[in-house]
Amino acid sequence: MKTPRIRHQFLLEPELSERLENLSRDPSTTKSAIVARAVEAFIERRGENELDRRYGVRLDRLSRDLVQVRRDAEMILESLALFIRFSITLHAHTPVPDKATQAIAQDRFDKFVEQVGRQIASGKRSLGKENGRGGER
Repeated sequence: MKTPRIRHQFLLEPELSERLENLSRDPSTTKSAIVARAVEAFIERRGENELDRRYGVRLDRLSRDLVQVRRDAEMILESLALFIRFSITLHAHTPVPDKATQAIAQDRFDKFVEQVGRQIASGKRSLGKENGRGGER
């Protein structure tokens, strides 16, 4: 037994009406079936946010990447903090440096900053990652 259907009347622009007419020329379909599928698809799609549908996959990937970047940054900061603590512990009982020692330290620091700048500019990384890309995790 067929389910009862309800008649609807609506108006279409001439161009859209002609497109519907062309689609319904196929003997395996009717105008009612085409319109019913279109209305059903429209109603189902309205539940989705258009932006989520278009950009959801990309945003999910970016979120996962951001979590990895955050984790890497935390590991780097923790390593730096431990290195500084270790370095301060080793040098805790050294005498106050004189002007010559301070000049040597400043020169070493300047060279260190220059080297970091060159490494970043060249894309080389000391931890084995080239151009900011590492292996798969």
